[in-house]
Amino acid sequence: MNNEEVLDHIAEINPDAMYPTGLEDAIIGMTTGIASDGLIVLDHQKCVEIFMARDGMSHEEALEWMSYNVTGAFMGEHTPIFVDMKENFF
Repeated sequence: MNNEEVLDHIAEINPDAMYPTGLEDAIIGMTTGIASDGLIVLDHQKCVEIFMARDGMSHEEALEWMSYNVTGAFMGEHTPIFVDMKENFF
C-alpha cells in the first residue's frame, strides 16, 4: 500500500485520526483495540531522519524539534503515537 492508501484505510476506521503533515513516510501502521482503534503510528527515528533530510537539521536539532513540536503536542484523543523501534535501543 502506498501512503495515500494507508491514510484512506485508517480514515475509514477513524476519520478523526491525526498525524503531522509531511511525515507520511514515517507511518508504520495504526493501533487496534477498544480504547484506541485507528490511531496513526509513526516511527520516531524515521521522523527525525525526515526533518534532517528535508529541513537540513542536525540530529540533535531534529530530536529537539520532535520532542517539543511533535511528540510533545497533544491534539486530543486522536493524537498519533510515536514508536522507538527496538533496533534503535542498541
